[in-house]
Amino acid sequence: MRVRAFAYRSATPQLAFLEIGMPLFEDLEFSIDGHRVAYIEGGKGYPLLMIHGSGPGASTLGNWSRVLGPLSERYHVHAMDLIGFGKSDRKKSEPFFDLDLWIRQCKAMLAKIPGEKVGIIAHSISASLALQVAASESRVGQVLTTGAMGAKFTVNEGTVACWTFPETRADLKKAIGFLINDKSLIDDAYLDARVKVLHEDPTYKDYFSRMFAGDRQRYADQAIIDPSVLARIKCPVTMLHGRVDEPFPPATTLKLADHIPQADVVLLANCSHSVALERTDALLSAAHTLFPQPQ
Repeated sequence: MRVRAFAYRSATPQLAFLEIGMPLFEDLEFSIDGHRVAYIEGGKGYPLLMIHGSGPGASTLGNWSRVLGPLSERYHVHAMDLIGFGKSDRKKSEPFFDLDLWIRQCKAMLAKIPGEKVGIIAHSISASLALQVAASESRVGQVLTTGAMGAKFTVNEGTVACWTFPETRADLKKAIGFLINDKSLIDDAYLDARVKVLHEDPTYKDYFSRMFAGDRQRYADQAIIDPSVLARIKCPVTMLHGRVDEPFPPATTLKLADHIPQADVVLLANCSHSVALERTDALLSAAHTLFPQPQ
């Protein structure tokens, strides 16, 4: 599947639209705890909240570029950048790795989305956020995770590379190589998009480095969800994970699912951490099965 092209067009300086194939996404924002949160909204149908991961250059567009268009053809999509990533503001004071803030951000976004129920699609660190939100918010109708964090695992070379600011394009390519099994997908266009996010602001290096300073194990451990919390999740859950995901091993998803009796787990062959990029078809199929379809 080809990588879809993104283009901005604005009728006024205050109103921008993001075009992904045919569907249009409006570029919007709201505030929480004094921080501006950027998100895009588009499509019609059952409402979805999409939340990206935390690797180098992570953002809504960085994680979800291949699936935003197809999903918006069936669903009302809201995809936001976490505080400290993408177009959202940076946190004003440390700690910059702040799960409590990100959970509040998720709940604030959820409150803005119309509808009786809302589905969530969440990747990596945001799977931990989504599952915790689902445990406490009855409006969460379903959760679809990819490459979930939230259970105990030992960080490794790949994990550290993903949470280290890449000084050069070669460093970025190496880090991304841990996340993608099929290296042919790491083309110039993909790298260019990530480089832009990382290097367009020269001060972001210091911010990202301080977000993941010191022993990376502590950040993985902060994302662990207590089994008693997982047991409170009552909505349907589908969990996808690449079989050859080295930085964030598939055992984490299996451990989480042990405490969510209704969770379906799919381990994807020839796939590392970037499920939306490597197995776009599997993610879309899972979404169409899990979330209500247009009438």
